Amino acid sequence: MKKIALIGSTGSIGRQVVEVVKRYPGEYELCALVAFSDEASLMEQVRDVKPAFYALAGSDAKKAMTASCLEDADMVFNASGGFAGLEYSLTALKAGKVLALANKESLVCGGGLVMSYVRNGAVVLPVDSEHSAIWQCLNFDMKAPVRRLIITASGGAFRDMPAERLKSVTPEQALMHPTWKMGAKITVDSATLMNKGYEVIEAHMLYGTPYSQIETVIQPQSIIHSLAEFTDGSVLAQMSYPTMEVPIQLALSYPRRLREAVRPMDFTKAFSLDFKPLDEGKYPCFGLALQCGREGGTLPCVLNAGDEIAVKAFLDGRISFTDIYRVTADTVNSFCREDAESFEQLRAVDAEARSRAKSIIDRL
Repeated sequence: MKKIALIGSTGSIGRQVVEVVKRYPGEYELCALVAFSDEASLMEQVRDVKPAFYALAGSDAKKAMTASCLEDADMVFNASGGFAGLEYSLTALKAGKVLALANKESLVCGGGLVMSYVRNGAVVLPVDSEHSAIWQCLNFDMKAPVRRLIITASGGAFRDMPAERLKSVTPEQALMHPTWKMGAKITVDSATLMNKGYEVIEAHMLYGTPYSQIETVIQPQSIIHSLAEFTDGSVLAQMSYPTMEVPIQLALSYPRRLREAVRPMDFTKAFSLDFKPLDEGKYPCFGLALQCGREGGTLPCVLNAGDEIAVKAFLDGRISFTDIYRVTADTVNSFCREDAESFEQLRAVDAEARSRAKSIIDRL
């Protein structure tokens, strides 16, 4: 019986983790649940799965953090969103826990810190659909040599909309993702393609692949989740209908594969798989993310903080969709790069970047 401490249990990914665990009684046990603000949903989950430990981070952050280092937990599944997830990841790794990682910000903001534990033997299992796909294509060997990694993107809610119309789109339109059902923040990041920029940074961190060997293409059907090209020119792709249950289940069961987590693909029926080039002019947030990733240090942390504040302002109706890039870029440009040396340093950078982003919004 594998015991799992689940961080972010009431979010989109967290809820799916609970359902996958319940599908396999006797295989897994949720020994701890941590939610951030939705107390009613947390208590509903507690009554359902009866964990030995649970906490609401918004009420008792110190207690919630101990879930990442519980002695009974075999795995910490980090399904939290935002910069707050980084400390949970670092705490779990420091405690020697296997980390199933669905929190992008852990690698975007603190990838150097996270990977320092991996270099010393810690285990991080990727849960993002793109990075799980690459992991599978590499036969679960993150150090396997490749010529290129090709990360696929759906293109988000506005992939077929001319760039000149983006300024007037509404939050409701941005949240109408064509193929995935996700939380509000990540859905907006998918529409700006900031999310895909984050995933390039993650791939660079996880697989040690140079940025020059990581490409991104639009795959509108969201069936090919990513590809790996090897030195002999052969390319492997991981395919499935769009669902997070496949990478969630694989992270839980690795190195085994359990029975199907998604309906089988039907190759007896005609369907198309399209690839389209990514128009960086239409998606300036993507280019900004790559710029920050290449420069490294504290800048990706600044990028994330500015984006979190800007997306919230957009969802609240305070700024336009195209202002998300403007606010985030201005926030990044107000900082000088520093080497990222500790979580405490990154926490201070994150707080200052949020403050500056709010000031930029107030001046718009």
